[in-house]
Amino acid sequence: MHRITLPTPFPVGPVNCWLLRGDPLTLVDTGPDTPDALVALELGLAGFGLRIEDVELLLLTHQHSDHVGLAGTICARSGCAVAAQLALAGYVGDVQRSLVAEEAWGDGLLRLHGTPPERRATFLEITRDRRRYGGGGVAVDRMLADGDVVEAGSRSLRVALRPGHSPTDTIFVDDAAGVAVVADHLIAHISSNPLAHRPPTGSDDPALRSSSLAAYLESLARTAEEDLSLLHTGHGEVIREHRPLIAERVRLHHERADQVYEALAAGPQSASRLSTTLWPAVAVNQTYLTLCEVLGALDVLEADGRALSAVCDDAMVYERT
Repeated sequence: MHRITLPTPFPVGPVNCWLLRGDPLTLVDTGPDTPDALVALELGLAGFGLRIEDVELLLLTHQHSDHVGLAGTICARSGCAVAAQLALAGYVGDVQRSLVAEEAWGDGLLRLHGTPPERRATFLEITRDRRRYGGGGVAVDRMLADGDVVEAGSRSLRVALRPGHSPTDTIFVDDAAGVAVVADHLIAHISSNPLAHRPPTGSDDPALRSSSLAAYLESLARTAEEDLSLLHTGHGEVIREHRPLIAERVRLHHERADQVYEALAAGPQSASRLSTTLWPAVAVNQTYLTLCEVLGALDVLEADGRALSAVCDDAMVYERT
């Protein structure tokens, strides 16, 4: 597996795509839909004597624009097959419509949890500007389910669903080699934020959302059971010791829950107020990220029986039990 690193316009920085040489010639993820990313992809492939037109299979790991934005361009130029899990196939099939629906759901989530109107307006301004990086979408030829095996680059890769960072997170495991492509499911240098997303199926009501953090912790536990010696990530360097890193990520999430529990000593509060208590100087463009961090902690507290929620004046508030 060969890494091709592409620039992104996002705070996370460059994104890794993975080239699997062999039959069929496979690319895992695409980078965002920007001219700079496209040029970097062309140059990266040229370093191996290849062109975009040579790609035979495109595997997609999850729905974020820095991983699917160029999918339509790559498919149009190469005629490659595209494989992704079912929920992701629905998302990228009309990616712009999906992004619009995600924005509306996210704004509803912010409103439900007491975010001031001016911060919600900034959130919408940012997300609308970022739509352009998602590309025009792509039709998925092969729908993948958990446990399926896909032949890629002369390897047999097991499909393993790992929701949490997004609802569509998928990793591809080469059991014979003890190697996996994990994208943003686990990153060495930063935490993979389990962001709240509009669910691929079911109710669009933010009040009925499922816990992204609960899903992520369960996914991490499943990955900890995998016998792996090398994990190829979506950003930064590869991971060679995944179990200690997973244990540290889990510890930090429970530590955050304890911090939120202490903040609730002041009495019933909205998640928005709790986020500004924990991060009083947070930039307005980080409003959604910090709200999701607090909501994840509150989900843990509710599951542990240490907090409960109720709707008051059309906003959800939390308090200690």
